[in-house]
Amino acid sequence: MMDAKTLQETARARAESLPAAGLEHPFGPDWEVFKVQGKVFMLMTEVPGRPVVILKSDPGDAEALRTSYPDITPGYHMNKKHWITLAPGDSIDEKLVEDLVTDSYRLVVGTLPRSRRP
Repeated sequence: MMDAKTLQETARARAESLPAAGLEHPFGPDWEVFKVQGKVFMLMTEVPGRPVVILKSDPGDAEALRTSYPDITPGYHMNKKHWITLAPGDSIDEKLVEDLVTDSYRLVVGTLPRSRRP
């Protein structure tokens, strides 16, 4: 069971541990935006009072994750094909959150020119 506080704490800790990852607030204090080399790989906010984590995902993986986990839905305010939203609930755990943050980071790093990759 992943409660609201643990969900965002777990995601934040994993994102902060990744090379060259940085936190910004370009959309105001209610949105935490994690970037690597200027590209977004994770966002955190509250959707009607419910903390969520928004991550980039391979389209095939995103569809499978949404089918398998009730607490994973299409990306909130993002391209629904390439982004997923994690919400607190019984179907996800800390390991899955850490793995999905890492996958999101790797997808973004993979699009960077080799000279800019951390």
